[in-house]
Amino acid sequence: MKSKRVLASIVAAMTAASFVVSGCAGAGAKKTETTETNQGETAKAEETKAKKAENVTLNFAIPLAEEEWQVFREDVFKPFEEETGIKINGIQMENKDMENKLEALKQAGKHDIDIFAPSTVYLPGIIDKGLAEDLTGIITIPTEIPENLYSDYQFDGKVQFVPLRPNVQTNYYYKDRFEKYGLEAPKTWDDLLNVAKKFYEEEGVGRVAIQANSGSALTITAIEFIRSAGGDPLVLNDEGSVKAFTFLQQLWPYLSPESKRADFNVINELLSTESIYYGANWPYCANVVVKDGGKDQVVSYVGFEGPKGISKVTTTTVMGIANGTPHKEEAIQFLEYLMSDKVQNALFTKLGWAPARNDAFGEIEEWQKPFVEDVQEALKFAQSRPIVPYWSDVDKAINDAFKDIVIDGKEDVQGILNGYHDQIEAAKAQKSK
Repeated sequence: MKSKRVLASIVAAMTAASFVVSGCAGAGAKKTETTETNQGETAKAEETKAKKAENVTLNFAIPLAEEEWQVFREDVFKPFEEETGIKINGIQMENKDMENKLEALKQAGKHDIDIFAPSTVYLPGIIDKGLAEDLTGIITIPTEIPENLYSDYQFDGKVQFVPLRPNVQTNYYYKDRFEKYGLEAPKTWDDLLNVAKKFYEEEGVGRVAIQANSGSALTITAIEFIRSAGGDPLVLNDEGSVKAFTFLQQLWPYLSPESKRADFNVINELLSTESIYYGANWPYCANVVVKDGGKDQVVSYVGFEGPKGISKVTTTTVMGIANGTPHKEEAIQFLEYLMSDKVQNALFTKLGWAPARNDAFGEIEEWQKPFVEDVQEALKFAQSRPIVPYWSDVDKAINDAFKDIVIDGKEDVQGILNGYHDQIEAAKAQKSK
């Protein structure tokens, strides 16, 4: 009897075990089946996304020189196309034409431009007319890009533009000519005046130049002086602005007479021909004067400070996505690619562009290192030009004030600037209507 009960127990246990094993096997099979299904769906989704990308062409509008286009086509577009299947169609478009072109396309309901890259000074009209997509929370700006390079053009807390290329001037000078007269690179306004006077007295002509060619070159020069004195170019008659124009009036007689026509090209020319021994310019100056021109006595540094410190103007090229583009997802992917260390390194190495990232200085030749370090340092003091819808009126007021006070030598600096301040306020009020 006892043996029968034991046998029954064993049979029951075996039967139960068989159900457990069967159940586990069934669960495992279902789990494997589910995993395989999920993997299949993921693969299918990736394949669909890849096929979609292969059919996408992004139209990218940007103002570039031909040598710059060559680098973009070979070192920027091509790798991106090979990696993603997304095609890039580069469109040459000048800064001044972007707003009107984007507006016309919007009104016509067309999407012939997906991405555009203007200078920050052209942003007010683009923003006011709603021509750019809001990218807040859906695009990642690398932490390696300093905040001061993009914070000035975030409006109402929105991210609509991301940086591609910051540009900042450093100051170039002939080390041997300074040593000849026992001079050092000027660190203050007073130093700058003394250096300019010394060269003028010793050689009978000014050997220091500033970019005072009418237009944006002169405006940038004036803004840096105004801000370094604590002034505001949008006010123009404050204490800092008065100090800046008064100092420039004192400095002017000792400067090179070529300053009146000097922009970045002219500064390169004047340094290359040793017509001047000191002048500020953009980073490409080192390539033109030192590398191509063989002027190995030319060195650079960040520059001099005014009563309130060093001030530098950055003319950043930024990137935005055209409002309503059907390819927003792909456009964001391309913008993030353009901010990558790979692309920023390529643009710096191939073109000498100052990178937006602080870790993208790539492989550089030994002679370039001190110039690159100075650009890095100068970017720490960089601010954008004011981004306001009445900027053209501010630009004109600064240029006209410079002519009246600095070139023509009119003495009532405060009174003259009061008049131009009123013009700016009137333009501001008009644009606000």
